[in-house]
Amino acid sequence: MKIRADIAELIREGHTNASIAHRLGCDPATVGRARHALHLPPADRLGRLYAEALPTGRVLGDKPGRVQTSPAQAAANRRALLAALAEAA
Repeated sequence: MKIRADIAELIREGHTNASIAHRLGCDPATVGRARHALHLPPADRLGRLYAEALPTGRVLGDKPGRVQTSPAQAAANRRALLAALAEAA
């Protein structure tokens, strides 16, 4: 299969099939066949691996973990909530 150079370049940069198809005005299936011919994984897995400092093969979560509230901040939040409820009543 002959692979267009512009499609191969965007695939290697980590763009999705839909993104490449939209940019170049071709069908996403064309990009998918090129990706398959180049033996490259799907774009979102490839992009996540490139985003890791040391590629581990594990998928990273895109949301940071929840930060614990300190006891002082929790007490201040509770006071503010009770004050707002008292004003509303």
